[in-house]
Amino acid sequence: MTAAVLVLTGVSLVLAVLAWWPKSGSTPEIVISGFMLACLTAAAILLLAGHGVQGWRETWWNILLLASGALAVAGGGPLTTSVLALVDRGNTRSQSTQQAGEVLRGGALIGALERGAIYGSIVAGWPEGLAIVLAIKGLARYPELRSPDQPASVTPQAVAERFIIGTFTSVLWSVLCAGLLLSK
Repeated sequence: MTAAVLVLTGVSLVLAVLAWWPKSGSTPEIVISGFMLACLTAAAILLLAGHGVQGWRETWWNILLLASGALAVAGGGPLTTSVLALVDRGNTRSQSTQQAGEVLRGGALIGALERGAIYGSIVAGWPEGLAIVLAIKGLARYPELRSPDQPASVTPQAVAERFIIGTFTSVLWSVLCAGLLLSK
């Protein structure tokens, strides 16, 4: 069972990298994100069905820690932009990402840092860190959420909606990756 969990986590990580890789548009990123989520879900089901993997902490802890941490940071970006593309009905993922860059600058980097901090705090056994990360992000973004300097086509409500949906997707992904690692 350890091997299956490692393979599914590894496939999820490869899919996360593929979703970020520049391409000619032949494979939709939303499909890659769906497969990535399916692989991670299958790994979680294996862990839950088997009540954990015997001896996995001693043998594979460091590999799983690094792989699930990388998956939390790298996989959350494509998943979040795919969810935002679904919210931006009619826009492609690249159009949605471009709009996000105009509305809330630095979102991809902030999201990666956010996912890393949340993953780290959950794995370290300090769930209060999640509240601190979200408080810092909310306070730092508050002026942008209320700024009149947004493009004319974007309302403050749309900016706030993107912020909330993106943050929730990103945070839930990080917690899912940490929970997969810590499941017993």
